[in-house]
Amino acid sequence: MTIRTRISPNLWFDFNAKEAVDFYVSIFPNSKVLRMSHYLKDSPGPEGEIMTIEFQLDGLVFTAINGGPQFKFNESVSFLIECTDQAEVDRYWDALLAGGGEPSVCGWLKDRFGLSWQVNWSPMIDMLLDADKQKAGRAMQAMLKMRKLDVATLQKAYAGD
Repeated sequence: MTIRTRISPNLWFDFNAKEAVDFYVSIFPNSKVLRMSHYLKDSPGPEGEIMTIEFQLDGLVFTAINGGPQFKFNESVSFLIECTDQAEVDRYWDALLAGGGEPSVCGWLKDRFGLSWQVNWSPMIDMLLDADKQKAGRAMQAMLKMRKLDVATLQKAYAGD
């Protein structure tokens, strides 16, 4: 299933969009390149080079543009991956760090292209929003000490074990 929305992410790359798209498509299920466009003569990029790549990650449509070195990603924008268990957290964390990514804190990382991701365990938000502020606080304090989320440690902290 492809999810097309009126608003979709458009990611700017320094002429390595194809490498990045191939990397992302290899990580997420239900992902593929949909179509590409190329720079034409007298356009802002090198004639014949890929200009844009429309692709889907787990069904959601994105566009990558080979725009050049003018703009870089930063942590003010990230993509959140909701994971159901530790195995899924581990799989996405390891895959996105492969080839030169950088781990951060609280489940955040930056991949080798500089794009920020949050590899989240789905129940974590409910824990943090729990009406029992002690339980929520213990889960928050445990999370703040982590790079990659550790589901068992989060569950124990939340439960007060």
